[in-house]
Amino acid sequence: MVRFWEGSGRQSVIRYAKPTTVDEALTLLGEDRWRILAGGTDFYPAQGAKPFRDSILDINGLAELRGIAETDENWRIGARTTWTDIVRHKLPPAFDALKAAAREVGSVQIQNVASIAGNLCNASPAADGVPALLTLDADVELRSAAAIRHLPLGAFILGNRRTALQPGEMVTAIRVPKRSAVGTSAFVKLGARRYLVISIAMAAARLVVEEGVIADMAIAVGSCSAVARRLVGVEAALCGHRIDEALADAVLSAPMDELSPIADVRGSAEYREQAAREIVVRAVRQAIGLDRGKVAA
Repeated sequence: MVRFWEGSGRQSVIRYAKPTTVDEALTLLGEDRWRILAGGTDFYPAQGAKPFRDSILDINGLAELRGIAETDENWRIGARTTWTDIVRHKLPPAFDALKAAAREVGSVQIQNVASIAGNLCNASPAADGVPALLTLDADVELRSAAAIRHLPLGAFILGNRRTALQPGEMVTAIRVPKRSAVGTSAFVKLGARRYLVISIAMAAARLVVEEGVIADMAIAVGSCSAVARRLVGVEAALCGHRIDEALADAVLSAPMDELSPIADVRGSAEYREQAAREIVVRAVRQAIGLDRGKVAA
């Protein structure tokens, strides 16, 4: 059952709807233009005291979009799954970076309500969840009333505040293939203080080590470009490398051509480029159990 509220705006009728099934939500999305409200931790601060000018589709009643399920091929994370849900769920060590990132999303109160899909759809360069999901080869499930499609996360986030969502679509899940949910992982965030901070730079690393040699790996860096990026050059340099003292030098000398560091009030482009190399080293070392802890500027 869909609950509606209608109010008069200056130029049009503003509607509020809270559907109780995904099919109801998709039908509404196909009929009109809506702003989707999930956890609201980005929605309300962005709205501020301004009057609503768009109709609001509140999906907080869609229980089927919350939770984590294991299938034969994937780990499926519902769009409304909160960061606290992710921290508490029993997942393989490959998800440790995602859990560490979850603990960095604002305060505990925000983690209790903020959704993983909201973090992606907000498309901030500093979205904490994105680097870890990139190292897991995650894809995004997009549904409309007419179809379901899946996009790699790297193809879903197009730029600062821009995604590949089409009219009538909503994110319903994030999927992690089981072939990528292997190895160990870590997340390192660099900020001006220890807690409640937007990152200057952040890195996630996932490694598979066999007989002291890196057999497979994935590394991603966020807050150092308009979109978080996988570092293919670093991955190539480290794959096949032994776990020894030369590992850090291999990271520091590897190409990071994927990054185009941004400059803002939190740090210059030059500082971010140098910091990215250092925190990648730390993320790699943490993933193999050599370092623990958090970085502050």
